Amino acid sequence: MGTKYVFVTGGVVSGLGKGITAASLGRLLKNRGYKVVNQKFDPYINIDPGTMSPFEHGEVFVTTDGSETDLDLGHYERFTDENLTKNSSVTMGKIYSEVIEKERKGDYLGKTVQVIPHITNAIKQKIYAFENTNIDIVITELGGTVGDIEGLSLIEAIRQVGLEKKEDDVSYIHVTLLPYISGSNELKSKPTQHSVKELQSFGIKPDILVCRTEAYIPNHLREKIALFCNVKKESVIANRTASCLYEVPLLLEKEGLGNQVCEKLHLEKNKPDNQEWENMVAKIKKEKKEEVTIAIVGKYVSLEDSYLSVIESIKHAGYENNVKTNIKMIDAETLSNENIREKLKDCRGIIVPGGFGKRGIEGKILAIQFARENRIPFLGICLGMQLAVVEFARNVLHLEDANSEEFEKVCKNPVIHIMEYQKNITKKGGTMRLRKLSLQHKKGKLSRKSIWKRKNRRKA
Repeated sequence: MGTKYVFVTGGVVSGLGKGITAASLGRLLKNRGYKVVNQKFDPYINIDPGTMSPFEHGEVFVTTDGSETDLDLGHYERFTDENLTKNSSVTMGKIYSEVIEKERKGDYLGKTVQVIPHITNAIKQKIYAFENTNIDIVITELGGTVGDIEGLSLIEAIRQVGLEKKEDDVSYIHVTLLPYISGSNELKSKPTQHSVKELQSFGIKPDILVCRTEAYIPNHLREKIALFCNVKKESVIANRTASCLYEVPLLLEKEGLGNQVCEKLHLEKNKPDNQEWENMVAKIKKEKKEEVTIAIVGKYVSLEDSYLSVIESIKHAGYENNVKTNIKMIDAETLSNENIREKLKDCRGIIVPGGFGKRGIEGKILAIQFARENRIPFLGICLGMQLAVVEFARNVLHLEDANSEEFEKVCKNPVIHIMEYQKNITKKGGTMRLRKLSLQHKKGKLSRKSIWKRKNRRKA
């Protein structure tokens, strides 16, 4: 079997759940025995989300190869249990940058560089990057909504994929909105019709419609949508709001999404084994007898998506231990010596996640000190771990001016240093040392001795 391609587009409004739909489909196909990879194309001109404000874009999800990617990749990994790489996160900024670099090198031999074919070819190259690997099915989500000017080259590229590959190797899924009008007590299909018409005007006929709705879709409305949008009635899939995010794959399975994709792509293994996933959802929905409150002390707490993976990790830890987790988001800037006990007294654990800039630093250090002095379990992630070193140096070693070079370039006791290669870099993007790394401890160093003692203490 050659590589198969599924493209997930969205229409009407953003935030309909394209990412969850793509992730859910990945799980359903994996449960049928296929090797699946998810991929996200974002239409913005930034090279990657690494320098984008968390208030605007949410968290940056870092892959094992150190790529700073869109938060949807976190959903993909949590749903499919597959480690993704830089090939799974592509922005138009990255595409334009690569094309311009080739033009500067003379790779195009003096030809006029245009959106078609040069930009679209670069996009297709990213899509086809998984060919000749062990991947059976590539699920590609396109960010934004159909008709957005910055995403037109993406739409054109996936149209071309449909021409270049066999008909049964490519499937188009369109996620759209079925709004409920309370005054007339009915669902309205016109936004979906207009969205599909817009997609068809670019040369793409969707095979499957995933309709985001708050209400049950009656049979007559499915028939109407199928007729006006030129799809089979069975290919009109309802995506209703679920009480649990991880229940969505099972709900979409009941709606027939997995079977419809298998039929379109002529996949022989069309019977899923969803038992493990069903058991997990049952565990999640099971009534919990115990509750714990975990504090996240951050500086972007007004948008919870800024700490999405941290929040999901806490929830999963609760699911595994049959404990209900109450997550308390605390703005580090609001913490002071006068109110910290009141704000953190009911917390069984404190997490200080990553971040950039000096704002809120002292509040985070106060939270770390409170955790240490009151023997509350603490987790410092990235900047949070660095500040734990600063807090210990100040309050235990009594180096009152201890700080990080990131915040105080001239500091008598800098306990966190910027690596030498970073000091000479003027750009902001791609300067952090990120990825899964092996750490070598030299003989005679304190860190090596500490690890040796800890290992032997466990053996004893």
